[in-house]
Amino acid sequence: MGFRLGAEEVVVNGPKVAFKIFGLNVTETVILSWVVMAVIIGLVLFMTHNMSKDHPSKKQIVAEWIVETVNGMVRDAMGAKNLVYAPYMATIFSFSIFGSLISVLGLRPVTGDFSVTLTWALMTFFMIQYAKIKNDGVLGYIVGFSKPIALLTPINIISELATPVSMSIRHFGNVASGIVITQLLYFALTSLSRGLGMEVFPVFTIGIPAVLSVYFDLFTGFMQAFIFTMLTMANVGAAYPEEEQTAG
Repeated sequence: MGFRLGAEEVVVNGPKVAFKIFGLNVTETVILSWVVMAVIIGLVLFMTHNMSKDHPSKKQIVAEWIVETVNGMVRDAMGAKNLVYAPYMATIFSFSIFGSLISVLGLRPVTGDFSVTLTWALMTFFMIQYAKIKNDGVLGYIVGFSKPIALLTPINIISELATPVSMSIRHFGNVASGIVITQLLYFALTSLSRGLGMEVFPVFTIGIPAVLSVYFDLFTGFMQAFIFTMLTMANVGAAYPEEEQTAG
């Protein structure tokens, strides 16, 4: 994707192909995803190492607080009987926020790749279908698309299929737009500096892009991780009977 400003052009590309395995492209998104997973696993191992019931360390207290916070969110949104989903919600949230915050290091955020957010949304979609079939049975699941009246069946089916699409596009769109806006601003400020004779040292690129990066990388990254996780809990929790959501 290219943008032209005067005689110059700035190009915003998708994830680069690092290498190929058996003819399949391995992009920087795949590599960075493994890096993010390694960092998360390393943090978990560090924070849970040498845990003690009688003399908890500071890192153990933080780890317990995180677990209790996640369990509380799942309990409030989905009910105490659905705490089994807490590890999944914690994984999605941590992967999302770390996957977005790597842009602070100058790396391309993995959440800026639509295939990543779509994969998460599809996982949520299949969890919703599993929960509905588990509670209503196969026949009840099929009949559920014709409620409250059979005339709405096509609309109900489209609405169901739209769930992963809307969730994935919302997350991807916010992160990707941040990448594009930051690139455009940096390009415009560089051009402005050159236009004023500051080709060697583009002074206008100092400070302003950093402030914008704080918003897109930190605030937006955290908010999108939180929103995606809350939508996941809401959509999966809605598949269970109301008494299970309010129990406990």
